[in-house]
Amino acid sequence: MAESRTVVVPDGLEGERVDLGLSRLLGLGRNRMADVAATGGVEMGGRTLGKGDRLVAGELVTVTLPQENRAEPVLPSTEPIPGMRVVHEDTEIIVIDKPAGVAAHPSVGWKGPDVVGGLAAEGYRISTSGAAERQGIVQRLDVGTSGLMVVAKSERAYSVLKQAFRDRVVDKTYHTVVQGLPDPLTGTIDAPIGRHPGHDYRFAVMSTGRPSITHYELLEAHRSASLLEVQLETGRTHQIRVHFSAMGHPCAGDPTYGSDPTLARKLGLDRQWLHAVQLGFTHPGSGEHVSFTSEYPEDLQRALDRLRG
Repeated sequence: MAESRTVVVPDGLEGERVDLGLSRLLGLGRNRMADVAATGGVEMGGRTLGKGDRLVAGELVTVTLPQENRAEPVLPSTEPIPGMRVVHEDTEIIVIDKPAGVAAHPSVGWKGPDVVGGLAAEGYRISTSGAAERQGIVQRLDVGTSGLMVVAKSERAYSVLKQAFRDRVVDKTYHTVVQGLPDPLTGTIDAPIGRHPGHDYRFAVMSTGRPSITHYELLEAHRSASLLEVQLETGRTHQIRVHFSAMGHPCAGDPTYGSDPTLARKLGLDRQWLHAVQLGFTHPGSGEHVSFTSEYPEDLQRALDRLRG
């Protein structure tokens, strides 16, 4: 059975293309929204919209999402991924710098590129441990989040790294731009996160959720937003986005969790300002501590420069 969602177009999405605007509004992939529009699944003001049509603020938009066939196998992408950079490789691990718009692994409903398929297309061999579509994946980054990921090449590395993430002994540092100025300027958010009861693609702070701990420190304060350094003690899905949204300071460019589309447009953001800048762990082969860093990608740097300006 198809699922229908009706939403009001906010002022900040006035004039946006249907595929991009609804992707940001509903938290779904832009390619998926383009496919839905192409099959007549988007209506506004009594007319059917194409993916390139423009949204009108204040209008009701109905999006009809076709039921996904979960019986179909989930296959990895088979093409090299532009912008995905291998930072380090040895016999045990591959550390990559993942661009935004790339999933960690293939999943139902996702038709875009993924790390597993991208590495395979480049000829890299990774561990066969884990589910078939998640081979070698010991951590994940959201599709819209860029930065560092480690992938296991050997069975030993997969086992050791999975346990290290479970034991919370991996150093995971992110930078994010959030709306407003958090109070206090340095602190810890200790709030359980679970799947949102009303939205299957969102998560929320809730008493029945899993323990989730986020540490943060202010790096820069600006008139409308702040640059923070964040360290994750746990690694829940959307953890940083959920925690700062719950504080009233959502990540800039993240309408799924309540950000202001007007600020995103001002900064030129098509996704949340969130980047995994540092990753450190005990090497599963040598036993030595290793650490890797990543610079901001062009879109986030440009947005930060606009904020500073």
